[in-house]
Amino acid sequence: MADQIILASSSLIRAKLLQNAGVTCEIVPGRIDEISIIRALEAEDASARDIADTLAEMKARKVAEKGVGSLVLGCDQVLSFKGSILSKPETAKDACNQLRILRGETHQLLSAAVVYEGLKPVWRYVGVAKLTMRDFSDDYLNAYVDRNWNSICSSVGCYKIEEEGLRLFRMIQGDTFTIQGLPLLELLSYLTLRGTLPT
Repeated sequence: MADQIILASSSLIRAKLLQNAGVTCEIVPGRIDEISIIRALEAEDASARDIADTLAEMKARKVAEKGVGSLVLGCDQVLSFKGSILSKPETAKDACNQLRILRGETHQLLSAAVVYEGLKPVWRYVGVAKLTMRDFSDDYLNAYVDRNWNSICSSVGCYKIEEEGLRLFRMIQGDTFTIQGLPLLELLSYLTLRGTLPT
């Protein structure tokens, strides 16, 4: 019998990516204090990769500790720019300010996934994408945020490349799944190898 999978994330995009790939999962968000954890890790000079991985693992562990008896998939994504981790915008003004900082520059998105079986991690992966924004005008920036705020307010980069956010960029290196928050190809390979998904 195939393993049952629980997604320890409230991300609708991740759930949709899994669903589109034919992976059935139950959603049980693993709630943690991300901001405090990020600050503590930054104080220890942790890398962006380690921060993303730690957050994903803590979410998976939080749900696994409930004794759910399924595979638990924890995920997280961080945006790294010039050695700093940028957070999700709280207001449209925050989004405009962040996009001005990123304008004409290259940043990284790191998407981590950790699978727990029982009370231990059995698989982990961190996908990395590099994105370079074009030098868009302030007029376009303000209009873009105004038009898209309801969609991008939950996005760490203030954009979604599957929507108008794609127009902010002049170059993207990395797969779209990683950019959307889940290293899907690597996860599917693991689930297939372990027999959770049919070969």
